[in-house]
Amino acid sequence: MAEMQTLARPYADAVFELAEAKGELDAWSTSLAALSAIVDNEDVAALMDNPGVGDTVLAEAVIGVGAEDLNEGARNLVRLLIENDRLRLAPSIAALFEQRKAEAESRVDVRVTSAVAFSDEQQAALAKSLEKRLSRTVRLSFEQDENVIGGAVIRAGDLVIDGSLRAQLERMRTTLAH
Repeated sequence: MAEMQTLARPYADAVFELAEAKGELDAWSTSLAALSAIVDNEDVAALMDNPGVGDTVLAEAVIGVGAEDLNEGARNLVRLLIENDRLRLAPSIAALFEQRKAEAESRVDVRVTSAVAFSDEQQAALAKSLEKRLSRTVRLSFEQDENVIGGAVIRAGDLVIDGSLRAQLERMRTTLAH
């Protein structure tokens, strides 16, 4: 995984700089998300693994599938990735691009995992609190996981705030054991 990120970073950085210079960040987000989904498709993976499929045929197939969603720059990126045998990097390129875009927009995507759903009021309060703490606009996504027991686990990039009941019990157990 780390190797994929390392290989994908120069492509993501180049695409980001191009998109930012042209004011096309949202268009590129759409194109890269589409390309990522195409590359993750089992049928396309079979084409990529088939040594009998040439670069031109593969490029035409990928571009054909994403015709509506791939801008001209993304089509050129597909050709470049295929030429360099790096098409499998598309999902990592898309993820790294989105990270750069979020930084440029002073936005952070936050995933909240809890045992129960949050009410609208709780979501708004949490967003406001996180925006204050992180000094950024927060975009929340929620998922439920009964293993959390109570409380919530909040992930914002590398920051993890584990306020779950399980984590609290583990901290108490550790404290009592020492």
